[in-house]
Amino acid sequence: MGAIALTKESFQNHVQSGLTLVDFWAPWCAPCKVQLPIVEELSDEMKGQATIAKVNVDDEPELASQFGISSIPALILFKDGKVADTMRGLNQKHELKDKILELNSN
Repeated sequence: MGAIALTKESFQNHVQSGLTLVDFWAPWCAPCKVQLPIVEELSDEMKGQATIAKVNVDDEPELASQFGISSIPALILFKDGKVADTMRGLNQKHELKDKILELNSN
């Protein structure tokens, strides 16, 4: 399935309930090219436990601005529509998975 591409129109519907990890990225960003496959893998592994999504900051500058994204990759973990954690730079799959599992247990 892979990560869901979000737009400003679809964003709120996807983050309003449960856990959602959103990867803010751009196609020209070298570290993003490393992060995106990790996020895609996580999407398959965490199915049913969290929604994994991505936002192209070039296509959705309003969303990037709304969440104060000044450098990418940036990942934001939402729980029931509220920001639960923000991570900057490259993140390993096990780190992201641990954060999701921790929030699921709370």
